[in-house]
Amino acid sequence: MNRKPSAAGRFYESDAERLHEQIATCFTDERGPGGIPDVQHGRGDIKGIVVPHAGYPFSGPIAAHAYAALARDGMPDRYVILGPNHTGYGAPVAMMSQGAWDTPLGAVPLDRAMGEALADVADEDRVAHMHEHSIEVQLPFLQYLHDDITFLPVCLARQDHATAETLGMAIAGLDAVPVASTDFSHAGMGYGQHPPRDMEVQEWARQQDMKAIEAIQALKPPSFIDTVKHEKISMCGYGAVAAVMHAAREKGASTAELLAYGTSYEVHPASSCVGYAAMVFR
Repeated sequence: MNRKPSAAGRFYESDAERLHEQIATCFTDERGPGGIPDVQHGRGDIKGIVVPHAGYPFSGPIAAHAYAALARDGMPDRYVILGPNHTGYGAPVAMMSQGAWDTPLGAVPLDRAMGEALADVADEDRVAHMHEHSIEVQLPFLQYLHDDITFLPVCLARQDHATAETLGMAIAGLDAVPVASTDFSHAGMGYGQHPPRDMEVQEWARQQDMKAIEAIQALKPPSFIDTVKHEKISMCGYGAVAAVMHAAREKGASTAELLAYGTSYEVHPASSCVGYAAMVFR
């Protein structure tokens, strides 16, 4: 039985035509890459990407930068999408490899062969994925650009470095582009992380996030996780990012490029905000 979408109608449009238009707007938005990319097919130089997973009106234009870069570089047919476990359900490292995931744009088949390859490092667990949005929200972007893909979702409740390294090295052996789905700082009243008294919430989020981004750009996963913990940077998917860093490095990546950064404050000024970044490993 296919997994039904849990984020449609909340994080993105539930109607196929409106969703198609919404994704196009993410590419053309002033916060986005400025236009819908010409899609090249076949494997390019990109070894992995980092994308946000908030509602499309907030983070979609930032995510579009990473997908535009991937489209111009060469859209592959297979993806491993890693995201944090926000719900607390299921195994600490949970994948699904049988069946398909539905979105308003159609069904995306799960990649059983990749699941078999990760059987020693991830548990087959449907429960962890049923209500988790961080992976689901990436699929319509991929479908918009390429109508014939398979993927393997991996949901992480455990985000320590040992897990990231083991998982990342296993993913490096797959013929697939790894995608790390994460938002960055969750700052302000609504998240219990208060900025210094003399600093605006969006500026504090940006300062915190640049520390994490610089650590990612150093391509040293243990140092990156140490930075997140020491600086108390409230990014939800740091383990997913660290795993993709390991995979990308093993695949030969030597750079981590920041394509775009933004916050929810830019869309909806409030006492709280969330940071978003789009990055590619080459």
